[in-house]
Amino acid sequence: MTATFNRPPAVDRVLTWPLVQQLIADHGRALVVDGVRAALQLWRDGEISDDEALVHWLRQHLLATLAPSMRPVLNLTGTVLHTNLGRAPLPPEAVAAMNAVALGASNLEFDLASGQRGDRDDHVEQWICRLTGAEAATVVNNNAAAVLLVLNALANRREVVVSRGELIEIGGSFRLPDIMARAGCKLREVGATNRTHPRDYSEAVGPRTALLLKAHTSNYRIEGFSTALNEAQLAAIAREHQVPLAVDLGSGSLIDLQALGLPAEPVVAQVLAEGVDVVTFSGDKLLGGPQAGIIAGRADLIARIRKSPLKRALRCDKLTLAALEAVLRLYADPDTLVQRVPTLRLLTRSAESIRQTCDAVLPDLQQWAGDGFTVDVCAVSSQIGSGSLPLDVLPSAALRMCSTSANRRERSRALRELAERLRQLPQPVIGRIADDSLLLDCRCLEDPQALRTALGVAG
Repeated sequence: MTATFNRPPAVDRVLTWPLVQQLIADHGRALVVDGVRAALQLWRDGEISDDEALVHWLRQHLLATLAPSMRPVLNLTGTVLHTNLGRAPLPPEAVAAMNAVALGASNLEFDLASGQRGDRDDHVEQWICRLTGAEAATVVNNNAAAVLLVLNALANRREVVVSRGELIEIGGSFRLPDIMARAGCKLREVGATNRTHPRDYSEAVGPRTALLLKAHTSNYRIEGFSTALNEAQLAAIAREHQVPLAVDLGSGSLIDLQALGLPAEPVVAQVLAEGVDVVTFSGDKLLGGPQAGIIAGRADLIARIRKSPLKRALRCDKLTLAALEAVLRLYADPDTLVQRVPTLRLLTRSAESIRQTCDAVLPDLQQWAGDGFTVDVCAVSSQIGSGSLPLDVLPSAALRMCSTSANRRERSRALRELAERLRQLPQPVIGRIADDSLLLDCRCLEDPQALRTALGVAG
């Protein structure tokens, strides 16, 4: 191709060019034809003027069109369980389990012993029960779905008693009252925002009461002149009035986090031991698994929940169940759990270890940033997760990047542009801007070479 055209060539002619023929072989005729038409319109608009420029644009257009939308990123925000960045990183065992069933058929709902239809919950139920002490368990696609299903199955067209101080809202405008309305329940608020007493629950229970519900306030805290009932107190009231007690734990931990030096969080097994009938919790937060909503508790209530028409609509696929089963198996060995579950490993990293990672990569980051920025290491606080203990922080260290400009507005602009440069890397790097600097918290960066590779600098 050597000709230069004043007017754009016809589509059919462009499709005969050898380089375009190769693009058709690589990417398929339909995409290439659409791309050629777009390129010829740019030619008419004066943005492309010859055949060589057309082919170059077409090749780049096809690469951009076919590039995956969801890409791995380096999470250097300081929030370990970051909802926008996919929450819990999975252990290799979970990834291997997904790969094993992804490429072909599996016994998802097939009982290999009897040759009859099985239940997809069978793959994880025994492990959930073993680790929590529950009589039975079922799994749906996230914890919001778990709460919706429990309410609809156990309290449709009836009342659910909840403390006013526990009418939670989490990310994405998920509000408990809205979910209850969608589930077909009638909300019965009791107590005040800051204080709820046993008599508030007892006086609210009546013929239309189907359920007592307690929501764990994991993303906010009421302090000062406040009172709330614990699970044991609520369980006693529920037994007295012969209504079930459900607890939405949200994050849900299977182990005592305080034993690892982390902030306290309710342990599922301990909550059930207090007499709670049903608990719901997430799979992709403190548990360290895939996105899932786990429902565990009394066998008769779980059976009712499974029979709900919503269960099929909210169920998990084979990949989620394979990954969840693999993660739950890791909990069978407490001695190796922290090192094998990435979420727990990242949460328990020492500030000194994180600082060493920062020191190792600091010269490379300074080289990449250029003369307009200074880079040093500073102490910061990491966050466990926006919906998982957001008020509790962990000591950490970050690479701090500051603009050398004397003008405040120019510094602000330079930091925004720097953050954009990091996001546009082949493997995007996500940090946070705070205190007139761009911070790259290295808690989630276990291998310094990963950042060097992302920056494209020699290690």
